[in-house]
Amino acid sequence: MPLTRYSAEAFGVLTICLVGLLVLLGLVCIGYTFYLRSRVLKQGFILLSYFSGPWIIRITFILFTIWWGFGEIIRLNYLRRPGRVLNVLDFKWQENVCKFYIVSNLGFAEPCLFLTLMFLLRAPLQNIDTGILSRKWNGKTANCVLLFALPMFVLQLFLILIGPELREDRKELPLYFTRTARSMQNSNGIALCSYPLLNTILLGLFTTVLTAYLIWLGRRILKLVINKGLQKRVYTLIFSVSSLLPLRVLLLGLSVLSRPEHFLFEALAFSAFLVLLCCAGVCIVILVYCPVADCLALGNLNDLEARRRVILDDQNDTASLIANQTHLDE
Repeated sequence: MPLTRYSAEAFGVLTICLVGLLVLLGLVCIGYTFYLRSRVLKQGFILLSYFSGPWIIRITFILFTIWWGFGEIIRLNYLRRPGRVLNVLDFKWQENVCKFYIVSNLGFAEPCLFLTLMFLLRAPLQNIDTGILSRKWNGKTANCVLLFALPMFVLQLFLILIGPELREDRKELPLYFTRTARSMQNSNGIALCSYPLLNTILLGLFTTVLTAYLIWLGRRILKLVINKGLQKRVYTLIFSVSSLLPLRVLLLGLSVLSRPEHFLFEALAFSAFLVLLCCAGVCIVILVYCPVADCLALGNLNDLEARRRVILDDQNDTASLIANQTHLDE
């Protein structure tokens, strides 16, 4: 069924608004993280250093999420319609934007997002000296994320570059395996982005490996967790990631059954976006906001305990002075 103008605008506006909310959540959590870090450094909460240790990787996770969100915006066919931002570009440049989106999001942002998530979950299982208390942990982890994401980036880029040659050499290969964009009906100057099936399959293989590793990692973490509240967080995180990531890949794969300007394609693409948006939001709350909030609450308890001790010491000193004064008067 062809997509009506109002439906296309609704999908586009809703996507932009949801990305804006995700960016706002990310910026709030970044500010929250910096606030905790400053308190740990200024007030000398040594015990809280363990929980605030991966602060750079937490911020990096949020930045990858924001990058992914902006990539989803430039993909929107809503921006390519007459009078929109990307409509000023010719067909070739609009197609290049679609190719950039595939390489940027499916080849870099999403793999880095998944890998950063795994390293944050793996951090509590490492030795204290070489783990998140080590000053070099954040730098080493960031380098590992980029290093492990590099093969995925290169493969996605390779598929994009050889796509036209595959279409010429293998005539029997359907176009939806390699096509990144197709022209809008009744308007040859507008390129509408699509998801090449080969790139989606590659992302699916990557997601399958990481999902299996996540389940194994989650079982190890649950053996160490005693607090029921933390157990609920771990269960929520594992269930969300292990179910939503494969679902996104499935929805992207099914999008080849329709064309970009039809309602089915836009519904599948928006659903795939919404699935990963929810997954990223859950991960930010559980891996960034909740640990920071717990640390700040613990720091406030330490402040209250210190103040209570000061008051008790003052009361003891006052009582001693009164006792001494009474003894002298006698």
